[in-house]
Amino acid sequence: MSAEGKNHLPRVVFFGFSDVGTKCLKLLLESPCEVVAVFTHDTDLHEAHWFDVPEAVAEARGIPVYKPKSLKSPEWAELVRSLKPDLLLSLFYRNFIPKEIFSVPRLGAYNMHGSYLPAYRGRAPLNWAIINGEDHGGVSLHVMEEGFDTGDIVLQKRVDFGADEYVGQIQPRITKAAVDVLRAALPSLLEGNPKLEKQDGTKASYFGRRRPEDGRIDFSKSAGEVFNMVRGLSKPFPGAFTDEIEKGGRLIIWRALPLSDSEAAQKANLSEDNVSCAHAGAELCKDPLLIKCGRGAILVQEAERASLEAS
Repeated sequence: MSAEGKNHLPRVVFFGFSDVGTKCLKLLLESPCEVVAVFTHDTDLHEAHWFDVPEAVAEARGIPVYKPKSLKSPEWAELVRSLKPDLLLSLFYRNFIPKEIFSVPRLGAYNMHGSYLPAYRGRAPLNWAIINGEDHGGVSLHVMEEGFDTGDIVLQKRVDFGADEYVGQIQPRITKAAVDVLRAALPSLLEGNPKLEKQDGTKASYFGRRRPEDGRIDFSKSAGEVFNMVRGLSKPFPGAFTDEIEKGGRLIIWRALPLSDSEAAQKANLSEDNVSCAHAGAELCKDPLLIKCGRGAILVQEAERASLEAS
């Protein structure tokens, strides 16, 4: 294509991160548009490096990359205006994008959120959904506005998951759903005529950012609730943990199985009365490791030690 023809392609400013951002950027680079800049950020210090990053894809294609810690200073809005974008896309970008930036493109600005909106607005929606025992999540492409994940929906896709599935099993399906949604919606975005559907605010829920310390297990909860926390924070995420078992070190639990009191009693060769009367967090057995919960117990199937200093 000639340089003149390329100049007529819609100009896209990309904001993104993680596997979703990387794969969606690759899709954009194969589409009838010109990605004129990539905004991204570095991996969190507590985060496992389990995915490719958009930065590497952009640099390989000679696309300018920017990694501001914050977009609130006027220089970033001025830079975006100078790029003369037709469209702005945010694909799992974690930083706040102010109105001074998302209002610039003539074709609008859209964000890909990792839940089936209006449920689970906010941060870490997949982790929260699993922790809360939901049977599905999803992705939603919506109009960007000042409220978090409140804009009209362009397209969304539900992702079902089983009661025993771990986050590492589900995450690839979330990524695929995000790419599928962007692929289906992109023609209408580039033409400036997407069909929009308002969110039902009465069905909305919001959850905040999760930090490593939020992975501390509360054994006063039921075995099912503890199990959901373990599977919702398991690899590639930092993991659910306790400092109470065999004091002196942190135990990160990667896999577990919820048991009733009677099942735990059989595993530990104890009476059911002894199990039901044990305090939450008590070790019922060391091999296999059984931990009493507020109701029932969990059988630890995979775990590792981590020093408190390193955590």
